[in-house]
Parts: sequence; C-alpha cells; structure tokens
Amino acid sequence: MARSVTPRRKLINTGVAWAIGLLIFFPILWTILTSFKTEAQAIASPPIFLGFDWTLENYSVVMERSNYGRFLWNSIFIAGGSTILGLMIAIPAAWSMAFVPSKRTKDILLWMLSTKMLPAVGVLYPIYLLCIQLGVLDNRIALVVILMLINLPIIVWMLYTYFKEIPGEILEAARMDGATLKEELVYILTPMAIPGIASTMLLNFILAWNEAFWTLNLTAVNAAPLTAFIASYSSPEGLFFAKLSAASTMAIAPILILGWFSQKQLVRGLTFGAVK
Repeated sequence: MARSVTPRRKLINTGVAWAIGLLIFFPILWTILTSFKTEAQAIASPPIFLGFDWTLENYSVVMERSNYGRFLWNSIFIAGGSTILGLMIAIPAAWSMAFVPSKRTKDILLWMLSTKMLPAVGVLYPIYLLCIQLGVLDNRIALVVILMLINLPIIVWMLYTYFKEIPGEILEAARMDGATLKEELVYILTPMAIPGIASTMLLNFILAWNEAFWTLNLTAVNAAPLTAFIASYSSPEGLFFAKLSAASTMAIAPILILGWFSQKQLVRGLTFGAVK
C-alpha cells in the first residue's frame, strides 16, 4: 500500500525542490542580469542584484563586433549534425547488442565506456595533425565527425539500456509476420523506443552544443561555434564581464528556448495520452 503524504510534507518537499531548482538556475540568472549592467556595475563590490541602471549597450556592442548569426548557425550545424549521425550509427549498434548479443558484447560496451576516461588533451595533438594533413582544420564537417565519435559511447549505452527494456517477443512476432530487418528497425523498434531516442538525442545535442575544448582548438573563423563566440570576449587586455555575460546569454538563449519547447511538448504529450 502507498503511504499517505501529509500536506505539511508536500509543502516541505515542494519548498526543497524549488530551493534546489533556484540554486541550480542562479548562475544563469546572474549572467542574464549582469548582461544588462554597465561594466562598472558588473564588477561592483558588493555586487548589485537588481538596483542597477538597465542597459542594452552590451548587446549592441556584441552584435556590432561579432557576426552572431554565423556562430549560431555553426553551433546548430555541428550539434545537430553530430547528433543525427551518432543516432544513425548507434541505433543499429545498440539493437544488435540488445537483441543479438555475443560473448564479447559486455566487453565491447565496457571498452567503449572506457574511452570516455581518456583526457581529451591526450589525443588533441594527433587529431590536430590529422586535420591538417586532410585539409579539414576549421571545418564544420570535421567537427561533426569528431564530436559524434566522442559522444558515440554515451549514445550507444543509453540506447542499449532503453532497447533492453523492450520485450524481445514483439520483435520475434514481427519476424514471424514476415518483417525484414529494416522493417523491424524502422516500424517496430524505433516507434517503441521514441522516448529513449528523444532523451538521448537531447542529451547529445546539449553535450555537442556546450563542447568548448575541441571547438576552440580546431576552429578559427569559418567553423567557430558559439563557444568561440563567448571566448572572444575573454582577452589578455582584461575581462569585460558585462559584454561577456551578454555574449553568454545570447549563446544559452537557444538552449533555454529548446528546453522550454521540449517541456511544453512533453506535457502536451502526457496530457493527450492521459485523456486518450
């Protein structure tokens, strides 16, 4: 039997949840507020929270100094491309490991996960030289492939755990009805695993969007994403906190909008499913 929860307990749980949520969101909120301050107010001591002169000067300077649209498009292309390419490779791989396992399946999964333990700087030099030799330095396609390979172990692991929860009898019934391997993947497995694929896609997109190490080292002008756009406001001449905050706000705005839209779609889907 489920234990009854008192109103006081619900109130405490709600308050704790809101407190944790606000604590996590506070750095983002502070960045957004700082973007509307002058440089003097941004470095004031003690810090000014709300009582400051609001200004859009920082956004104006950032837009005049940098081609924000080009950086945004590069981020969308790199993050979206690496996510789609990773799913195209990971879905068949996870299917084979989940439904047609071999003696070495667990070893392969552990080996794939172990590659994430290698520091990125350990392979920077050979990958940098390889990009130079192939003529793909500062190239969006090269970054798509590199970020896909970096995040591929996580994608395979996540999809593998989701696929393992699907009863194998459903796929066997589809085979008895004459479904080919392609039809089994496209019409049977993929629709049943949509929640898992969607969450994996969102996580991989965010990881690729936030990637700074590889994008800063392998790009210069043509393929530079929003991470390079933000880093351009940290210079040897000093830190311009207000302008840096404005650039950061412009970089995180698409992700915040994507998160809000995804949450709305999820709530709508759950509500429709409950009504249906």
